[in-house]
Amino acid sequence: MKSIVSLLAALLLPMAAFAQQGAVRYDATIKLDIQLPPGMEEMAAQIPDSQTSGRMLYFTEAATLMKDAPKAESDDDGPIEIGGDNFQFRLDNRRPEQETYISLEDGSMIDKREFMGRKFRVMDQTPEYSWRLTGEQSEYMGYAMMKAVGQRDTTVVEAWFTPDIPVSAGPDGMGGLPGLILVASVDEGRRTYTATSVDLEMSVAGMITPPKGGREVTREEFDAIVEEKMKEMNAQRSGSGGMRVMIRH
Repeated sequence: MKSIVSLLAALLLPMAAFAQQGAVRYDATIKLDIQLPPGMEEMAAQIPDSQTSGRMLYFTEAATLMKDAPKAESDDDGPIEIGGDNFQFRLDNRRPEQETYISLEDGSMIDKREFMGRKFRVMDQTPEYSWRLTGEQSEYMGYAMMKAVGQRDTTVVEAWFTPDIPVSAGPDGMGGLPGLILVASVDEGRRTYTATSVDLEMSVAGMITPPKGGREVTREEFDAIVEEKMKEMNAQRSGSGGMRVMIRH
């Protein structure tokens, strides 16, 4: 009888482990690349060097959806009033809308995002990282955590994931680890994601659907559109000595 129970437990444990669904709220922080003409140091001091906004990750064992979270006090992506002795202006610090759907079954990804007032649906595959476990362990929000370092092209990610939630997913399309990523740092803190709440009781299956609307493009097509627009803006700004504030995603 004992051997039968052990066999049943071995068979049922993987099924129970992967029968996971829920939602995670992250604080997503992006460093701002601020470039000002000489003599505007006083104004530069009024501009924050980072931006934090809330992001929600809804997940099942089959798919994930990441989108903007309801506004919270910790968010600082509202407009910024900047002024000097002779003039004042308002800086739009709003993070562009972004909604990312990932199929964990085939690795396909639909990344709906806003750029220069236009909406696009970028059809792509989930980024593949080359992960290395460091052996470091910790505890966060009551979950056992393990650290891994991953690389994709020139991007380096330090991630803390929990085997307690055995879903191979995380923020910003991250995945490929034997557990959900709750904390991550990209390129030495250029972007960071920190889970602030985890809800494993929420029924999210009906909420995880591919985003609709916007112009459908490939990743290569979208990157080309962004590059062309940035060249146009740089050409218009060339020689003007104007202020430049860039949010590097």
